[in-house]
Amino acid sequence: MSEPETKAPVVHGPTVDAQTRCIHYGTALDVIAIRFACCGEYYPCHLCHEETAGHASFPWPAGSRDERAILCGACGSELTIDEYVESSQRCPRCGAGFNPGCALHYDVYFE
Repeated sequence: MSEPETKAPVVHGPTVDAQTRCIHYGTALDVIAIRFACCGEYYPCHLCHEETAGHASFPWPAGSRDERAILCGACGSELTIDEYVESSQRCPRCGAGFNPGCALHYDVYFE
């Protein structure tokens, strides 16, 4: 019996490729999407959410570190906030590099 196929989460906003890059951040390392606490939807970045969601965002509360809120665009794995923050800018599943500049926006995404 084969494993059931899991459907990849939908990433909203102006993505430019299947690895979640967007019109705002498109380097080789921009391969994550964030599930926003306000709506539970994935967006490539805070600017994409701001421009297309139709509502204000708010960060994940401090007690939410075990929430699967980060999508690796390289392998499709959903990471917990803790896994992402502690990842040393690499996907713990596939090893893809993440943009270290994203840490500058952690306060937008996480308390």
